[in-house]
Amino acid sequence: MQTSRIPSILAATSILLIQPSLANEEAPVESTPANAGDESSSPDPTIDLPLSTDLPERKDVASSTPTSNATINLINRLVQKGILTQAEAAEMIQQAEADAAKVAGNTKAEAPPLPAEPSPEEEATITYIPEVVRNQMRDQIQQELLAQAREEKWSEKATPDWTSKFRLFGDIRVRSENTMFPNSNAPADFFPNFNSINTGAPYDASISNTQMYPQYNVDQDRHRTRLRARVGTDITLGDGFNAGVRIATGESNSPTSPNQTFGASGGNFSKYSLWLDRAFISYDAGPGDGEELTFLGGRFDNPFMSTEIMWDDDLGFDGLALRGKVRMTDEVSTFFSGGYFPVYNTDFNFASNQTAKFESTDKWLSGAQFGIEWKIATDLTAKVSVAYYDYSNIQGQLSEKYIPVTDKDAGSTDSLRPSFAQRGNTYIPLRNIDNSTATNDFGNKYQYQYYGLASKFRNLTGNARIDYDGFDDISSSPVRISLVGEVIKNTAFDVNKSNAINNFGDNNNYEGGDEAWNLAFIVGNPALESFGDWQASLGYRYVESDAVVDAFTDSDFGGGGTNVKGFTLSGTMALSKAVRCSLRWSSADEVAGPPLSSDILQVDLNAKF
Repeated sequence: MQTSRIPSILAATSILLIQPSLANEEAPVESTPANAGDESSSPDPTIDLPLSTDLPERKDVASSTPTSNATINLINRLVQKGILTQAEAAEMIQQAEADAAKVAGNTKAEAPPLPAEPSPEEEATITYIPEVVRNQMRDQIQQELLAQAREEKWSEKATPDWTSKFRLFGDIRVRSENTMFPNSNAPADFFPNFNSINTGAPYDASISNTQMYPQYNVDQDRHRTRLRARVGTDITLGDGFNAGVRIATGESNSPTSPNQTFGASGGNFSKYSLWLDRAFISYDAGPGDGEELTFLGGRFDNPFMSTEIMWDDDLGFDGLALRGKVRMTDEVSTFFSGGYFPVYNTDFNFASNQTAKFESTDKWLSGAQFGIEWKIATDLTAKVSVAYYDYSNIQGQLSEKYIPVTDKDAGSTDSLRPSFAQRGNTYIPLRNIDNSTATNDFGNKYQYQYYGLASKFRNLTGNARIDYDGFDDISSSPVRISLVGEVIKNTAFDVNKSNAINNFGDNNNYEGGDEAWNLAFIVGNPALESFGDWQASLGYRYVESDAVVDAFTDSDFGGGGTNVKGFTLSGTMALSKAVRCSLRWSSADEVAGPPLSSDILQVDLNAKF
């Protein structure tokens, strides 16, 4: 039964029961009681009342043949539609007769026995329906309809059950970005673009090669208008199982940036690519009540407490992870995370362009974190953690000695070059080229080279966050002051300086390092939900060249990567519950190597749904 039946039935009932003139407009005047217009007197309930015997004698539904009595016709229709049974309809008429007799003052009188079915002439003499009968019939019909509506859930929209398992979400960000370089930067040929080399054909480093290697822009200001769009859904599978999928924009499959620059990728209003950004299955085995134990498999959000100097905010993790929380007391909880993640899987046919195949050199990341969350006071909370991340097979190694006669001749360790990198890490050559023969003119030609990371990476990190909410009474919205920090040490840092080819300073001294730290002060509304809600932050970071893997750290500050230091100042204001605007200024300088500075101004309009 549809919801639309309710108003039509109730409307018909109200018109016929509340307005008696509609039911008896054909009745002769003399059949109306003499005192009908006197409000102090009651009509005679024995005159012209519809009787239960007026209903046709059928077991299933009432007769479809109309009578001259509108009330009887209405009851017949209710019986036909299954709202009333034949017996209920007869009982309603009988109860109405008894109630009308009591109102007329005949409290001791019993309802008259049901007479035989009236003739058509008798039906035509029914000219008045007492108000008591009308009210009782109206109330009873309305109550029965509402009860049936609640039981059959008429008001609920008829949608398939599977749609209730999905929760859609997403966001769209439009950004104006200006990158500015001072005149004091070193020339561009001091800054090779190793990612461009390693993801394309190898670079010929021979003396006879007159072609310059790819380089980063360090002296020409740039303005870009950029778009980030992400759409996803959380899926409830039941019995503790959940899943999630998200797609996002991006100029490439970069793990740290879903930004798409307007006019790039061919320009001329070309359409842009969408990438699979998240896809995972999770199982929640936690007992609840503030405690958690969740298993994750697939591609999911960062499961660790961290800042952007360790993991970029947009980075997704592939693999398996475990995340949990244990409540110790009302004020103290412990939390932990761990996982095993494939960073790179060797091409199944490597090397695909020759008969001899090389051994797999798969790269893995394993990580574990333990922390404590402490409610120190009503308005003061602290959260601290310690984490350890260990990369395997990420350091570059020299190949077996050979001569690459063409740029297609693979080396046995070519797969150890980073498949994605930003900039800052120290690099070494991967191919051990034999320069002892005339085949390559003793090193003057055929020096096709790839490059790998000079150091191993095992990161020991500490994180802390302190939140103070004692300023709630000075604003209509809560105001929070937060202090966030992270320190990082690459405990495996060990660079063979004789093989390193970058991060050298004056007098050819190697200046690379293994430490990083970040500190940020944040003040404002913790949840930007109403117009005028705001948040501001000031931060400073210091990230040495090989403190972390440059591929996975912040992609915005200093152009992305490591070997940077400097300030970040930002402010955000909510325009509505779903839309906010922000302004972010960052000023970066290089830590090691030739002088390199940059200033970046970003203006964002972000909508979430």
